[in-house]
Amino acid sequence: MGRLENKVAIVTGGGKGLGRAFCFSLAKEGAKVVMAVHRLDVEATKAAREIEAQGGYALEVDVTSEEDTHRMADETIKRFGRIDVLVNNAAYYYGVARKPFHEISSEEWDRAMSVSVKGAWLCCKAVFPQMKKQMKGKIINLSSDTAFAPTKGMIHYVVSKAAIIGVTRVLAGELGQYGICVNAVAPGFTDTAASRTIGSVEKFDVSSIPLGRVGLPEDVVGAVIFFASDDSDFVSGQTLIIDGARRVH
Repeated sequence: MGRLENKVAIVTGGGKGLGRAFCFSLAKEGAKVVMAVHRLDVEATKAAREIEAQGGYALEVDVTSEEDTHRMADETIKRFGRIDVLVNNAAYYYGVARKPFHEISSEEWDRAMSVSVKGAWLCCKAVFPQMKKQMKGKIINLSSDTAFAPTKGMIHYVVSKAAIIGVTRVLAGELGQYGICVNAVAPGFTDTAASRTIGSVEKFDVSSIPLGRVGLPEDVVGAVIFFASDDSDFVSGQTLIIDGARRVH
């Protein structure tokens, strides 16, 4: 029996990269997984069919829309009767161009904050009533190790990921009375399709990483499973950096 048997988990941005890895790892541990994707393109549709074959469900969700996030929660409850885990993975990251802070447009800034920060907040709002009713729940937010050190050319991305740590800490304080734990994971540079639109994985300088390599999606899933499981019932408000000791915190 897996550690998440009979639990129901929602993963936003679940069709690709880290989100896809989270979906299938949670399912392997016994969870019924709701894969929320922004758009069911060819790749996401393939992942959706695979997760549904394992007893899960996939749906299109714009995390910046309060209506969509509430529909996501409502459909999850309608199908599975509960919500035990929310993984806020959706973010503004794919194809982000590095540029000096003064060259970033207001539209780019607003998009980063809307998807990564507002989106996580709206998803938390959407699942909260059901978790409160259950008097238990796990929320896992995706931050980044860039929030802990200067990262040139991506101020909008870095600030959005730093804000996620603030969201995590505040909600841990507010929701503890309902048995809801809120934690964050902060991966370092991880080899995904999205990361390959940002920089060269092969040319990434691993000399600053004591473990000597870039991260892989499977390096991050263990922390998410821990935070989603009963093993972390007395852990809340924490941010776990997963970057091979590049940053220490």
